[in-house]
Amino acid sequence: MARVTVEDCIDKVPNRFELVLLAAHRARQISQGEMITVDRDNDKNPVVALREIADETLSPDDLKEDLIHSLQKHVEVDEPEPDLPAITDESDDQFSPEEQITFDRMSEEELLAGIEGLVAPEKNDDY
Repeated sequence: MARVTVEDCIDKVPNRFELVLLAAHRARQISQGEMITVDRDNDKNPVVALREIADETLSPDDLKEDLIHSLQKHVEVDEPEPDLPAITDESDDQFSPEEQITFDRMSEEELLAGIEGLVAPEKNDDY
């Protein structure tokens, strides 16, 4: 019975792999208590799922969307961004540019003297 059902379903879902995914998803839904849309006729859930797809009582596109939704771990919701307050330059009026940013100043001679004072690391055969 199942072989004929699979061949009937190929007209509705041409990709056999996708057919297996959809039928397995529908069989799990039936196992969880979803109402079936065809007579059971003492068939197991995977065969009932295939018969539902073959008889077109369920849309393969709807099953595919439901399968994708069931596999999603995080559903992104587009929410509008909150309005941010405008940035003002009130702090610039309190201080002059020289007072806001301070750097340590070093002459070129002091820099060269500091570089000459550096000691090279010892060579070690272990490394």
